[in-house]
Amino acid sequence: MQAMLLAAGFGTRLRPHTLLRPKPLFPVLNRPLLHILLDMLEEAGCRRIVVNCHHLADQVMASVAGRSPVVVQHEAEILGTGGSLRRALPLFAEAPVLVMNGDIVHDVDLRAVYAAHCSSGNPVTMVLHDCPRFNNVAVRAQRVTGFGAQAEGSSLLAFTGIHVIEPSLIRMIPANGFYHIIDLYRHLARDGITIGVFRADGRYWRDMGTPEDYLLLHRDLLTGAYTLAGAGPMQIPWLQDEDVVLGRDVVLGDWGCLGQGVHLEDDVRLRRCVVWDHTRIPAGSRFADMILAPGLLP
Repeated sequence: MQAMLLAAGFGTRLRPHTLLRPKPLFPVLNRPLLHILLDMLEEAGCRRIVVNCHHLADQVMASVAGRSPVVVQHEAEILGTGGSLRRALPLFAEAPVLVMNGDIVHDVDLRAVYAAHCSSGNPVTMVLHDCPRFNNVAVRAQRVTGFGAQAEGSSLLAFTGIHVIEPSLIRMIPANGFYHIIDLYRHLARDGITIGVFRADGRYWRDMGTPEDYLLLHRDLLTGAYTLAGAGPMQIPWLQDEDVVLGRDVVLGDWGCLGQGVHLEDDVRLRRCVVWDHTRIPAGSRFADMILAPGLLP
C-alpha cells in the first residue's frame, strides 16, 4: 500500500497563523496534525508515503526527517492537488495510490478504502459522505456523475479529501504546472468513465480550513465528543503540555489546550482557546474562542 499526503497549500483562510506554520503542522491536542495523519497511513499498511511541500517547506521537511516510509517532494512552484500527484508518479510502484489531504481529521478506515478500490476494478475511488455544508458531488448508483450540480436521479455528497487512483489515470494529468485533481474527475465523469464511491457516512470527519473549524475540532476532542486514535489518556477539558507556567488567579473556562512552554501571567482568563507552544499571555488578558500564538496576540 502506498499513499500521498498533500501538505503544500498556503492555508490562506487561516492567516496570519499560516504565516508561522503550514496548516498540516498546526497542533491538534498539542501534536502536529501531519504526524497524526502519517501514523494513520502507516497503521493502515502504507510502506511508502510521499509528502509534498511548498509553503514553509523547510518546516515540513524538518518535521518528517527520520520517518523511513516518508519521501518528501519539495515543489518550487505550487502544483495543485493533481499536478503534485503527477510530479510524484515516478516515486510510486505500479499500484493504486491512496491520496489524502493534509488538513483533515477523521476516523475513516483507510485499509478498507484501499481494499474496496482494489476489488472494484474502477480506475478511481472517491471517499464521500453526507455533509450538507460541502455536498457538491453528484452520485447515482454508487458512481460519481458530476460536480457542482445535482442531475435528475442523483444525490449530492461531500468529498472527504481521500481517494484512491490508478497510475494510468495519474499519467493523464499534464506533466508540468498547476492542475486540480477535480478537473480530471470532471472529465472522467463527463466521458462516462466510472468513478467509484466509498461511503464514509457516520465516520468522524472535520476539515481544518478555518479558525472556527480548528477550534470546533478541539471542542469535539476536549469534550469527549470524539476520541482521537492513538491519543491515549489525556487531561480534559483543558490539556496542558510540558513546562506550562500558570500565574496567580488564572481561570481556564470551558475547554482548551496549552502547548509546551506556555506561560500565563497573573489574572488571565481563557475560554475555548488553543495556545501554541511558547506563547506568553500578559497579565490581566481575557481571551475566548481564539488561536493564540507567539507574536500574534490581539
